[in-house]
Amino acid sequence: MSEPTIQELFSLKGRVALITGGSGYLGQSLSRALAEAGATVVVGSRDLDRAKQVVDHLPSSGGAKHRAVVLDQMEESSLNSGFDAAVAEAGQVDILINNGQQGHALDLTNVTAEAFNKDLQNATGYFLLARRMRDHVVSRGTSGSIVMIGSMYGVVGSYPDAYDGICVASPVQYHALKGGIVHMTRHLAVYWAKDNVRVNCLSPGPFPSEKAPQAMVERLKQKNPMGRMGVPHELKGPLLMLVSDAGSYVTGQNLLVDGGWTAW
Repeated sequence: MSEPTIQELFSLKGRVALITGGSGYLGQSLSRALAEAGATVVVGSRDLDRAKQVVDHLPSSGGAKHRAVVLDQMEESSLNSGFDAAVAEAGQVDILINNGQQGHALDLTNVTAEAFNKDLQNATGYFLLARRMRDHVVSRGTSGSIVMIGSMYGVVGSYPDAYDGICVASPVQYHALKGGIVHMTRHLAVYWAKDNVRVNCLSPGPFPSEKAPQAMVERLKQKNPMGRMGVPHELKGPLLMLVSDAGSYVTGQNLLVDGGWTAW
């Protein structure tokens, strides 16, 4: 058996990738990474028009025809219909990126039980979609890769003084959610390894959008060993390693892309 080249290991040609939240701030870069590596990309979003806009700007390596589907991971009926639509339109799904995120800007001082429980539904949606993916792959007798999008805040606590006097603290329910997703990744990985389904977690560090308060961003920079924030394209390489054959012996891992934040 010949050794595959680096180009072959990182290629996604002939594969179909479904990404939730593909029209979001980080989702757009993740979608481009998948397309640039040769995959057919199905962009899932609550807003079909936004998903179509992303699809229209994705590169088409080798003639891949990208698709857009309505998919809300917070609603079981929507995530099932979205997954079914992806399979119907693209013929199969080989890669799932659980990236969609909905939450409330409420912190530990004012979050309600209703908002807390609602935000944790993201984890339920991640699991249900992952199970659909696992069952789909097994029914086809092939292999698959699932990547959960976690956060450095699923591993460490935040710095209260980074937010004090500027904005609400990092939501406690967000920390509970992302910590759960990191550990759910490990649990699913060990159960589904025998099914040739790899499950990993990609956890970004500080990647604030232009909407984030600048004063908070400046404080966060002081907390980071690299002294700066991440930009979305810096997640493209790590994602590609996890979903491609370059990571064929990697499962159950949480890859932190945080500029050294969790190394303190």
